[in-house]
Amino acid sequence: MERCPGAPRHSPSAPQPSPGHPGPLLRSDLLILLRVMGGGSAIQPCCESSLYHPGLVHVRVSHRLFGDRCPPVSLSCFQTPRRIPYEEAVAQEFGPAQVGESFGPTWETCWFKVELSIPPAWAGREVHFVWESDGEGMVWRDAQPVQGLTKEGEKTSYILTRSLKESEPHSLTLYVELACNGLFGAGQGSMIAPPDPDRRVTLSKAELVVFNRDVYELLVDLEILLDMAQLLGEENQRSFQALYTANQMVNVCDVTDPSTFPAARDLAAAIFSQGNGQSQHTIHAVGHCHIDSAWLWPYEETIRKCARSWVTVVHLMEHNPELTFACSQLGLTPVPRQAQQFQWVRSCYPGLYARIQDFVAKGQFIPVGGTWVEMDGNLPSGESMVRQFLQGQRFFQEQFGRICSEFWLPDTFGYSAQLPQLMRGSGIRRFLTQKLSWNLVNSFPHHTFFWEGIDGSQVLTHFPPGDSYGMHGRVAEVLKTVKNNKDKGRVNHSAFLFGFGDGGGGPTQKMLDRMKRMSDTDGLPRVQISTPDQLFTVLEKESSQLCTWVGELFLELHNGTYTTQAQIKKGNRECERILHDVEVLSSLAVAQDTAFQYPASQLQHLWRLLLLNQFHDVLPGSCIQLVVEDALQYYTGEQGVWLGGHSPVGAAPAWWGWGGSSPGLPGTLVLNTLSWERSEVISRPGPDGTETLGMSDLAVALVSELLTGKYSAFPSPGEVSDTCFWPLPKEDGSVTMENGIIAVCLDTMGHLTSLQLLDSGRSSVPDGCCANQFALFDDVPLYWDAWDVMDYHLETRKPVTTLLKPLEITLAGGLRGSVRFSLQVGKSSTLTQEIILDATCPYLRFLTQVEWKEAHKFLKVEFPVQVRSTNATYEIQFGHLQRPTHWNTSWDWARFEVWAHKWLDLSEHGFGVALLNDCKYGASAHRNVLSLSLLRAPKSPDATADIGHHQFTYAVMPHQGDTAARVGGAVPVSSAEDRPEAVVVRLYEAHGSTVTAWLQTSLPIKEAICDLLERPLAQGRLPLEQRGLRLSFTPFRVLSVLLLRSC
Repeated sequence: MERCPGAPRHSPSAPQPSPGHPGPLLRSDLLILLRVMGGGSAIQPCCESSLYHPGLVHVRVSHRLFGDRCPPVSLSCFQTPRRIPYEEAVAQEFGPAQVGESFGPTWETCWFKVELSIPPAWAGREVHFVWESDGEGMVWRDAQPVQGLTKEGEKTSYILTRSLKESEPHSLTLYVELACNGLFGAGQGSMIAPPDPDRRVTLSKAELVVFNRDVYELLVDLEILLDMAQLLGEENQRSFQALYTANQMVNVCDVTDPSTFPAARDLAAAIFSQGNGQSQHTIHAVGHCHIDSAWLWPYEETIRKCARSWVTVVHLMEHNPELTFACSQLGLTPVPRQAQQFQWVRSCYPGLYARIQDFVAKGQFIPVGGTWVEMDGNLPSGESMVRQFLQGQRFFQEQFGRICSEFWLPDTFGYSAQLPQLMRGSGIRRFLTQKLSWNLVNSFPHHTFFWEGIDGSQVLTHFPPGDSYGMHGRVAEVLKTVKNNKDKGRVNHSAFLFGFGDGGGGPTQKMLDRMKRMSDTDGLPRVQISTPDQLFTVLEKESSQLCTWVGELFLELHNGTYTTQAQIKKGNRECERILHDVEVLSSLAVAQDTAFQYPASQLQHLWRLLLLNQFHDVLPGSCIQLVVEDALQYYTGEQGVWLGGHSPVGAAPAWWGWGGSSPGLPGTLVLNTLSWERSEVISRPGPDGTETLGMSDLAVALVSELLTGKYSAFPSPGEVSDTCFWPLPKEDGSVTMENGIIAVCLDTMGHLTSLQLLDSGRSSVPDGCCANQFALFDDVPLYWDAWDVMDYHLETRKPVTTLLKPLEITLAGGLRGSVRFSLQVGKSSTLTQEIILDATCPYLRFLTQVEWKEAHKFLKVEFPVQVRSTNATYEIQFGHLQRPTHWNTSWDWARFEVWAHKWLDLSEHGFGVALLNDCKYGASAHRNVLSLSLLRAPKSPDATADIGHHQFTYAVMPHQGDTAARVGGAVPVSSAEDRPEAVVVRLYEAHGSTVTAWLQTSLPIKEAICDLLERPLAQGRLPLEQRGLRLSFTPFRVLSVLLLRSC
């Protein structure tokens, strides 16, 4: 049969077209021909093993990508367990090394000295140094980092010259710094498995090669055409046009004659130059490199990941002036000094940092984010979130002359409903993430929308419709971006973040070259290299039809992160409290003594350590053991926040200015650092280890060791005996306690069988039920072990019923009554609990100690309560929100495990019960049962997660009124180091109401300025009136008041 002109040729084995069906068969036959070997279309410019398109074996082009080769003149190495600077490394003694050799173990570093000599015959050719290994590498030349090398990140060559000239050096020495870990750490058997401590990396290639650029460009052309032919579908004529063009290129191209390549490429260019119509969707492509500050590798390795990734980006920018790159990660603090990813690069890679600053000035290297690190979006306190923005925005302003206008948080595990207000107060009106595409139950209904927080603040929010922050610039990805967009018709623009991420890497030349061919090609969306500002600017212009999402952005996955690694979470909560108290004390000291120097730099250092540990794989606990050890050191080590006397945090009261003329006066400082009046029992350890109890309702008091009558902070028990009742044992082993506010009854296993609020006469525990019931669940997620707790775990509930020591009275009344018991939990764990009722205290405390030795188990404590409500209330940052107690819809059911801060509450009109805690975050309220999640036992990525001793306290509080919410908080702190004369007071409305408040102070104030970032607001200063400062609050509004003291 005569073939039509230009028709595709058939392979001998391909089926022949039948008469009447020539089109589809011709198309399918050609696809078979061009993809005869099958597989994908991964072509890389620097890794010969993956440079060819598998389907192009028939045309035998790919094997000509590399020409002549030349081994190094010499190859030697030096190995060290430390991560050392270049200057120290090159001074070491290097020994012989060879290709094929393996190096290790895990986390070691090998420095290679590579001496090269380029053959003179390669004049005019493009020459690459090719390096392939299983580890992450960095090429150093002339004492400067020049190229990151990571096989997993498709970067396995360093371009020595694009056209070798006689004047260029032909002999040179390179150093390669090789980390004995991969892009995603060193998991044993799977990515998230605990690291293999004995993993070794193999050097499989180290050589000079001639790179044939014309072959590479031809292969990229063919890849895009074939993807168009396959993915646009038979109903699209562009699919056939791309297919026939590819066939014509095969006909024109003679692989033995490079002079035929331009004609073949002209055919492809004709297709790529056929432009789109004006209505075509526009994709804003932005280079991206998400680098987890710690995850499957320790903090210190991230330092090198930053350098490897960013030097590669800068190198790309030097040859691609259109490339833009959004860099969102700031935070990294190696021991013993503090730094950020930018700040660390500035100090340890000054040459690279200078190049980065140049490209920032050019608008190509774009800092985004606005926070110190990409923190967890749920667990940090409100004040911590403010400090994330404050420290981050100030760093951007100092280093780059501007603050960020976009909040960039693509990979955290949900987003608090208070974030929109904190963004707006920090100069940010735009938000980008994509994590809700991971929802396990419900598909989030929008990609571009307004997000409204609990106070009514709104931010323009965009989820890249491709559901990824690590695109590779492929045809399939841009088509998915358009097809998947849930707001088609409302907006016609979307983000496309390209580059290897999580473990670093960033964009490649191949990604850019793919997108250049798709910039304005009929049949494909329009692809333009853009910036976050350009994207959001056009979205703002198209925003009139956008929908609004009110409340939290709850991720229906990874809700085990509210509980995993309990010690990290306890350290976070405790250090947040400590820093709050130290700043209160320091501010009071400044007010009392003008000569006192506020420790601004020390506190900034400690805050940055805490903020670093709030990174979204550290505080949630989804990290390896090495990271956990580092994080706990940042809390409790010599450089940590809680130092017990080695820093301002643990110093004696005299450090805060107390003691006056008698700095040696022994005693205990007693003061209330909270923003409401309170009276409570306090304890002070004695020299013999015993505790002395006392009552205090004073704001500040210095209590002497002798407890003389001078101070009223420790009255005798008789002074409050009328409101404190001793524990009373019963014949059945149960115990009752009463303090005039609440009355409780506990059985021999520590169950709370009765809880009464005496003034109301209401019982809090339903008849026949027991509160303080421990329950153990099987906890085996589908994959993400440390991250997930699946809904099916609820079907495995087993009450803890094995009693080791029955309930016994440990403190028989006076100011405090307490009882103690012990249980066996699971096969190997034990729990000992002291239940405490203090005089005048409205709640019952449960001081709990657990020796935890389980595997894949989940421990909770449950409180069924005599309250009916369809919603429970949970404390979040600077406020609270409600979530349903029923599972009517899939959206309700997906919240079977949620997060809260210090309390959750179930209330009906006039009465409710709150469950309080000192360091827990996971919780739930189903029907009338309040549950607090206590401990998990995942085995990946940390096989030792949570194993060991734990101590924590929770409490139950019946109350009158609708919720347990307190009045707004006031946190006096000194301003940043640039305003030593200022005091900042942070206030928020906590009930959800509109109110007016007066702020009064004895400080000599000359003016007051409000701003969350401590800058003047547009409406000017607050007026000083006789009563003080008049402050207006709407529901859950947060105010920062900057008080400037008179000199």
